[in-house]
Amino acid sequence: MHLICLSAFNGVSQTDSIKTIDKDISLHHVRTESNAKKWTIGAVQVGLWTGSFISLNKAWYANYPRTSFHLYNDWKEWQHMDKAGHFWSTYQISHFSADLWKWTGVDDNKANVIGAISGLGYLSIVEILDGYSDKWGFSLPDMAANSLGALSFLGQEMAWKEQRIKIKLSYTPYSYGNLRPRSDELFGKGMIERILKDYNSQTYWASMNIKSFFPSSSVPNWLDLSIGYGAKTMLGGYDNTWKDAQGLQHDRTDIPRFKRYFLSVDIDLDKIKTRNKILKKTLHILNIIKIPAPALEFRSNGAVKIHAMYF
Repeated sequence: MHLICLSAFNGVSQTDSIKTIDKDISLHHVRTESNAKKWTIGAVQVGLWTGSFISLNKAWYANYPRTSFHLYNDWKEWQHMDKAGHFWSTYQISHFSADLWKWTGVDDNKANVIGAISGLGYLSIVEILDGYSDKWGFSLPDMAANSLGALSFLGQEMAWKEQRIKIKLSYTPYSYGNLRPRSDELFGKGMIERILKDYNSQTYWASMNIKSFFPSSSVPNWLDLSIGYGAKTMLGGYDNTWKDAQGLQHDRTDIPRFKRYFLSVDIDLDKIKTRNKILKKTLHILNIIKIPAPALEFRSNGAVKIHAMYF
């Protein structure tokens, strides 16, 4: 009887030992895979940062001399459109960086903090580069916009565990007519440069998911209420006067500059249900862009305009 019990005990012990070994191997495999993902994402981020800084140097800094580090107050430039761009950029980088670190297995809260730090860190380096450029300078208003963009992402994750208010961009090329040489000088000629620089063609949006705020409502969970901001007919940072390469002075103060405020609807592409992982990731990436929709526009000059479709 003792032998039977001992044999049974040994059998159980061996089974438990095998399960323990299998579990240890499994955990080791998970840790190894997670560490590999972390190293991969770290390397990818460094590569992307390096590549984007090289591109930025060619697009923004190459044609201007370097100086000693200096501050520059550009709060009133471009009707604050550049600040909206800083806010959007930091928000998006924070969001996507956090997603990448979550994929590696990092705890959600830690990943969100790392994402926000990554977004703010990236734009801070860009601002430091501005500080050494003769054309620009280190802008405290820009840094404030960068900080708000990172905090907008992180704050929502901490409060709601989701992004109920997404910051988005839309872009419609503005037709400059006979002012095309001035626009080429300011905003570049290539599409990428134009998207980055042409403030007359950009609109920034805060798309609020209605269902997230009113869960008992019958509103579709993908429908957003979107508030937009833009500006128009800006031919210089502060006013529409400038001196060209030949030294000739241009005065186009006859063209009024104005701010634009929009009320529209949007689609939260993250709420579109699909089992296709590739499609789901594609929709998530595209969710940085405002979907074309009817819009009501209020201009700072008092005009009101209805758009049957606006992008």
